[in-house]
Amino acid sequence: SFIGEESVAAGEGSILTDNPTWIIDPIDGTTNFVHRFPFVAVSIGFVVNKQIEFGIVYSCIEDKMYTARKGKGAFCNGQKLQVSGQEDITKSLLVTELGSNRDPEAIKIILSNMERLLSIPIHG
Repeated sequence: SFIGEESVAAGEGSILTDNPTWIIDPIDGTTNFVHRFPFVAVSIGFVVNKQIEFGIVYSCIEDKMYTARKGKGAFCNGQKLQVSGQEDITKSLLVTELGSNRDPEAIKIILSNMERLLSIPIHG
């Protein structure tokens, strides 16, 4: 099976089943792309029994290929990635994305989440 982000965004329905399924977003960061903001990627995932098996993200502008496989770790251009090990949240950097849904109920939820995030004593 195939699920494409662009077709789902266009209103086509999709249901994730237990069948092996490719999930593809050919322009991940469409809004960035439209506005010539240089953070776009091609994202591909493969799912079996509703569990991700592997994923690939190619960051086009940076020419970086991110890969990850269930139980095998994650890599960038073949180099193993690791988390920082930082456990003190006050030394963390919070990055978020607000999404594009402007439905009043969605905005209430987004703002509520942002309020909770902003009350955490983070570094930035």
